[in-house]
Amino acid sequence: MKARHMQTRKKRKPESPQRSGGIGSCFEWMEAIVGSILIVVTIFTFFFGIKRVSGDSMLPTLYDQDRIVLTNLFYRPQPKDIVVVAHGAVYDEPLVKRVIAVAGQTVEINRTGDVFVDGVLQEESYINGAKTARGEQEYPLVVPEGYLFVMGDNRMNSLDSRSLDVDVVDERLVIGKVQGVVFPFDRIQLFS
Repeated sequence: MKARHMQTRKKRKPESPQRSGGIGSCFEWMEAIVGSILIVVTIFTFFFGIKRVSGDSMLPTLYDQDRIVLTNLFYRPQPKDIVVVAHGAVYDEPLVKRVIAVAGQTVEINRTGDVFVDGVLQEESYINGAKTARGEQEYPLVVPEGYLFVMGDNRMNSLDSRSLDVDVVDERLVIGKVQGVVFPFDRIQLFS
């Protein structure tokens, strides 16, 4: 009978060795941390970016050394957006500027410093100062296809499309749209 009982018994599979104690927990924590870092890096690589503002050309909206978060996935620049433009021949760091006009729109800056787009006076409560210098451009200026006319909010201290050195900006040089300030913490804000 013993022989029969032994034959009906199924053989057990050997149990897999379990990670024991502190070492197993340490490995689990490391896996979770590495996985989280990879997810964050992927998100910031393909959906968001963080850049540092250099200079005062966007005062009072953005300050020198602010850290800004931007997006670029399926982004098409629109008037009033704040964008980051890749560096060019004249400027060696990316520019942070506001889009004033897009392709096909006509920009005019009159002698008193008022900005018009397609004949409409722009309400610019965000600028630092009441007037805008005309720069070296000839107005009226029609923005060519694939280009943008950009200016800083600190109009008296901004290298932008009013200068022939920068001129209108190729849309392909736009790194992304600024979504908000993430550092310093007392300046955290989101833009629409």
